Amino acid sequence: MAALGIVGSDVDHFECPRCGAHDRLRHLFLYLDRAGVFAKIRGARILHGAPEIALATRIKAQAPSRYVQGDLFPSRPGIERVDLTAMPFDDAAFDVVIANHMLEHVGDLPAALREIGRVLAPGGMAILQTPYVPMLEATIDDTGVQSAEARLQLYGQEDHVRLFGRDIFHTFARHSGLVSKVATHDELLPDIDAHRYAVNRREPLFLFEKPA
Repeated sequence: MAALGIVGSDVDHFECPRCGAHDRLRHLFLYLDRAGVFAKIRGARILHGAPEIALATRIKAQAPSRYVQGDLFPSRPGIERVDLTAMPFDDAAFDVVIANHMLEHVGDLPAALREIGRVLAPGGMAILQTPYVPMLEATIDDTGVQSAEARLQLYGQEDHVRLFGRDIFHTFARHSGLVSKVATHDELLPDIDAHRYAVNRREPLFLFEKPA
């Protein structure tokens, strides 16, 4: 993965030794603050997939009108069983969908993206952080790769089912029907020293919006 230059977590600067915060969550907090997403959560309807405790706490503090935490395999009370490829929600049910580092785990990617687009209300936004490799022209995704060892060797992690290439932004927009508002660290956080905060400067904010 180092040789491929994967853009995702920086394993050399992953966890804060003081509080245990992961680099990708630190970066996401900075992005959501600067992009105004946290401000838009107040009074909004939120769907949060595979919810991180720290992020869930921050979202609840914003007093959303509806907050659904979902996972295919719920790990704690308060999390509903939700299959991202066939969600049990009405059309336009949410104003914000957060799927942070989930789509590299989902077998039927087009179905998951269509569902995200379907449950978003017009004008709504989706946060879809995902590791990817800019040097790859196309995503590597082969259903013949089944074993944990093979997935580790090809995709970089035993439970990943693909390795996204630089076609990722077009793929996400095409299947979801959403508009890419992807922004880089330098565009959104020019005053934030990535070294000091130990975040991956090459990781953009995967922000997509549904046309109003």
